[in-house]
Amino acid sequence: MAAAQMKPIVIIGTGLAGYTVAREFRKLDQETQLVMLSADDAGYYSKPMLSNALAQGKTPDALLLSSAEQMASQLRADIHAYAAVSSIDPETQRIRFNGAEVEYQHLVLALGADPFRLPLQGDAAESVLSVNDRADYARFRSAIEGKDRIVILGGGLIGCEFANDLAASGYQVSVIDIGTHPLGRLVPEEIGMVMRDTLATIGIDWYLGLSVAQVDHATDGIRVTLSNGITLEADAVLSAIGLRPRIALATAAGLTVNRGIVTDQYLTTSSARISALGDCAEVSGLVLPFVMPLMQAARSLAKTLSGNPTPVHYPAMPVVVKTPACPLVISPPAANAEGTWHIETSGAGTQALFSGVDGALLGYALTGTATAHKQRLTKDLPVVLA
Repeated sequence: MAAAQMKPIVIIGTGLAGYTVAREFRKLDQETQLVMLSADDAGYYSKPMLSNALAQGKTPDALLLSSAEQMASQLRADIHAYAAVSSIDPETQRIRFNGAEVEYQHLVLALGADPFRLPLQGDAAESVLSVNDRADYARFRSAIEGKDRIVILGGGLIGCEFANDLAASGYQVSVIDIGTHPLGRLVPEEIGMVMRDTLATIGIDWYLGLSVAQVDHATDGIRVTLSNGITLEADAVLSAIGLRPRIALATAAGLTVNRGIVTDQYLTTSSARISALGDCAEVSGLVLPFVMPLMQAARSLAKTLSGNPTPVHYPAMPVVVKTPACPLVISPPAANAEGTWHIETSGAGTQALFSGVDGALLGYALTGTATAHKQRLTKDLPVVLA
């Protein structure tokens, strides 16, 4: 079949995953038709910037790096903004969106993830905000304009980043988390306490080991009632308790899903002509909602799409947490790893090393001046996916 008659490669999603795989693919293949479907305006921006944009004075418009039209030109792609995909048919290789239909030779799902929403009680539960894209950020900016008091639900990575950003921008910030220390799923207690105490010095109040009982409207804003009866007065409440991979489309299409859309190491789903990557994907059992694994996956998938089947390999991929008040680099051990944390504090830095039963380094968390050891220690870590 002539190239002009070939069905296009279709990518659903124009976040960092979708645009990165498109860009990497175009480096290898200049000719194959590329169609991209976006749920929003399809503008290109860096989603990780959302949690530290306020202190940098970044407006929603300033975060935009390229418009949909500019991306279409750069990638020589047909980009459809505000495309509401209603169904995927793996048998006929057709996608329906906005009443239209497109066929594909290969489909890439780069759907991202949705903020996890707690089933909160109270008449202001629907007023709780989350920031997962540029439009959310615009609504959040509008809600806190001219206000002072912000309550954050969740003391994980994103919660800590937003707390630092808001406090640095002059807001009074309170963080609520059910864990005994911030970043509870990623770092040992000693490192979590360093984060807690350091962010406290810039005015952040912590309410740990507590949940939210109720969120109600009050005369001067929102009242948040905690499980121990304490009430906090806020002008806005931000939920930052984690992400849930978007699997609804894949489920409806009959693809295998678990925590995310299940793929093998080639990013192939249970349908041979459908791939998935990024926050929506569960690659060889791993759900890794971070930039570095996404970039590794995009490069591998681009090669596969261009005719060179390439499995993704994940090296050790440390995460730099965007909390300038408390510099932190983490490379958590695997969830099933057996071993022990060894903590050492020296001057303005704390180093936590997780060693396996054989003494091998399996993970680390570094704060302050100890972050200078990142490169040396990373060399000793095992690969995440061989």
